[in-house]
Amino acid sequence: VGPVRLFIAPQGDDRFSGSISERNAEGSDGPLATLLGARDRLRALRKEGGLPRGAVVELRGGVYSLPATVKLSREDAATADGPIVVRAFGHEKPIVTGAKPLGGWTIHRGPIWKTNVREQGFANIYFRQLFFDGRRQHLARYPNYDPENPYGGGWAYVDGEPVNMYQEIPGEKRDELIYREQDHRQWSRPDELEVFIFPRYNWWNNIVGVKSIDRATRKIALKGNCSYPPRPLDRYYVRNALEELDAPGEWYLDKQDGTLYFYPPRPLATAPAYAPHLRTIVEANELAHWRFEGISFENCEGTALVFNKCEECTVERCTIRNVGDYNGSGVSATGGRRVRVVGCDISETGSHGIALSGGDRIKLVPAEHEAVNNYIHHIGVFHKHGVGVNMSGCGIRAAHNLIHDGPRMGIQFSGNNLLIELNRIRHVNLETEDTGAVYTGGRDWISSRGTVIRHNYFHDILGFGRHGRQWVSPYFAWGVYLDDNAGGVDVVGNIVVRAYRAGLHLHNGRDNLIENNIFVDGKQQQIEFSGWTDQHRYWANHMPTMLKGYESVINEPAWKNMRNMHIHPSQAVLPDRTIMSGNVVRRNIIYYRDPRTQLYTLKNVNLDHNRFEQNLVYCGGPNPQTGYLQLDRTTGPNVLLNADFAEGEPGKLPPKWHFQHRPAEAAAVLDLVQQSGAAKQSGEPEATVETVRAIRLSVKELKDAQGKASAAAVVSQVVEAAPGRAYRIAAQLRADQPETEVKLLAQSYEHKVYFWAKEKTVRVGPRWQTFELVFRLPSPGEPGYHERMKSVAARFDLTTPNRTLWIRDPSLQPAELLDPWRSWQAVGQDRGSLVADPLFVDANRDDYRLRPESPAWKLGFQRIPIERIGPQPDLPRATWPIIEAEGVREKPIRTIEIR
Repeated sequence: VGPVRLFIAPQGDDRFSGSISERNAEGSDGPLATLLGARDRLRALRKEGGLPRGAVVELRGGVYSLPATVKLSREDAATADGPIVVRAFGHEKPIVTGAKPLGGWTIHRGPIWKTNVREQGFANIYFRQLFFDGRRQHLARYPNYDPENPYGGGWAYVDGEPVNMYQEIPGEKRDELIYREQDHRQWSRPDELEVFIFPRYNWWNNIVGVKSIDRATRKIALKGNCSYPPRPLDRYYVRNALEELDAPGEWYLDKQDGTLYFYPPRPLATAPAYAPHLRTIVEANELAHWRFEGISFENCEGTALVFNKCEECTVERCTIRNVGDYNGSGVSATGGRRVRVVGCDISETGSHGIALSGGDRIKLVPAEHEAVNNYIHHIGVFHKHGVGVNMSGCGIRAAHNLIHDGPRMGIQFSGNNLLIELNRIRHVNLETEDTGAVYTGGRDWISSRGTVIRHNYFHDILGFGRHGRQWVSPYFAWGVYLDDNAGGVDVVGNIVVRAYRAGLHLHNGRDNLIENNIFVDGKQQQIEFSGWTDQHRYWANHMPTMLKGYESVINEPAWKNMRNMHIHPSQAVLPDRTIMSGNVVRRNIIYYRDPRTQLYTLKNVNLDHNRFEQNLVYCGGPNPQTGYLQLDRTTGPNVLLNADFAEGEPGKLPPKWHFQHRPAEAAAVLDLVQQSGAAKQSGEPEATVETVRAIRLSVKELKDAQGKASAAAVVSQVVEAAPGRAYRIAAQLRADQPETEVKLLAQSYEHKVYFWAKEKTVRVGPRWQTFELVFRLPSPGEPGYHERMKSVAARFDLTTPNRTLWIRDPSLQPAELLDPWRSWQAVGQDRGSLVADPLFVDANRDDYRLRPESPAWKLGFQRIPIERIGPQPDLPRATWPIIEAEGVREKPIRTIEIR
């Protein structure tokens, strides 16, 4: 006995048995009409005798407008031996929609039509989306949507002069904004309006209702708070105003009388219009062993298919599109085990394409959820933090997916033992900045340890943000982004191409393995490490969360094999007060063709605790720019004036030296310091005592007379220097207490014309020690260069309060430096690495296979299975071949100048 077979057809009837695919001649039996009818029939059959071999429910082609959400629960659960399969009949194409068709249209005025929706089943439904000809239409807005520049255009901008987004401003409000005079409009119902805005950081957007509008002050007061305070030049638009219904594709629903106004982009007679009346199409709770295959799910306000605490459920070869609002996705699975989304086409979702969460992070019990072989594009229509696949929990896999044209990351993940493999992600981060193709954070110390990112292809990772008074793309985006202390992640065998900021960013990351990857043509640098010190506010602010995360798992047996988990967060600070450690960058190919671009950019990184080794580098020239300059030799005398402090009286600051920044309680004077000298001859019982001349710099509180934070900075008189030339600043320093933080700076500036500086932070103790800073003034065409740059000064900043610093024998000498690559190797990094052409098959055509004679093989580089990246025809697919939708690749974002 096989499974029970039921059929559903648009001309069916839920009173029929559903056992035949067409009505019989008498019209007394035939297929069912809805999924709801099939669910109820299965329940009845189960009560009659059970479903020992399960059931197959087949939908004939056509459109099914559901009267209600299909809710499935534990009573509908099947078994492994008797699963329930809901699938398309043969090659027919059923469409299940959470919307109703609209009719009864009459002309309102000009090209605008209207209909009363209360008379069509929407008496108590205030829908927020409208679909016409298979496309979501725009709620009437100002400014209008710009189809020729859909991401960069169509915005108004908050009034005022721009400020640094990372600068804190006391008293800022999150529930108001000031509009520009040119954006004043007359709206009859301001309380119905909504503001769609990217506040402050441009990480994501908010949609907030309008409370009131003050014409005199140009202030829009909001009904709720934005995520962050709106700031000058933040972009926004105002929607849901009948007065703004002036462009094809716009619509407005009058909530008072139920009249829908619509400006169709083509004649209404040529295509149907639908309005959603359901939030969710399928909602499953504690369901087991159900499969949905080959069906299209469309047009609902929220998430199309929801699985809560379900097991062994699959959505396969389905098409999911035009679904979701700000909180609505294509498919979500929360809790449970082994929910799989396989071979689906998912597009035009309000938020995520697929959202998977589950598993036990404490015990490291996997959820085994999967997103495999899907084509996901044009997601995050309303929520600009929407991503292709969102993974949260333990033991979840995303593989063989193609993801493109989204506002933020392709894949966002947080948890443990996650697997991201064989995906292709391109042209993402189209509307946000500080983002990546894949992204995770680690503020709880344990995220996302045990995760593997392998054999993926990430390319054209763009980003979008404000530069001055321009909104531009590409901007501020990485390929692989391990943020905020993320640790224990393996990034292995990936190809990352044209990520604007860098192919890889570790933001205070630790214990990460970066191995066997190919990084190509990062615009600003190829690999970026941004570390914290123990003085960074993130370290202090997140410490309670890190301690809680660490202590929640440290005694669990499953965590014993996680890398470096023996280090408690409170013991993670290194002697130089940095934190990043345990990261290994090994056996990668780093290939970029602009020799002016940085290879590495590292900040607050202790090189004794982070390793770069056996990498193959090609930079379009002989000397990769590592950001490190090591002294080869000095080539001239000390050019500082009064460098020995021979001029000057004790108790006063020596001539040719002055304060640049002076806290209210700071002093700098010439001091005659008594110190023991070396014995004149071996065996003499007493060493000599000598007097040395030094500047004594002391400070209490690091605040100036106005209460602003300020280091105590002493600087030399400027001396002549040449752009492009290298120099060495050196001095002997000692302090009254250990671990006194001091900055050595070389600076060149002209008041209100330009400022350039190179700095190095050192820690000084009670014994005299020589410290040095080597630098090169920028040449014409290099960042920081100015045509009036003709001098330089040596500067010493005391940045630790309640300390005293002595400075003696300062010098500034012309020098010759090792080139940046040899300098980098001189500090112990990349000593087994090569600078050579990796010999790709054809990099100009993005073919990054290696030729047999590539030098990478000798370094132990392992072959990347390029042919298995992305969707595969031998796995289930809704469509094949995939015809990729038009997007920003075909219609690039245009720069907008704010005037």
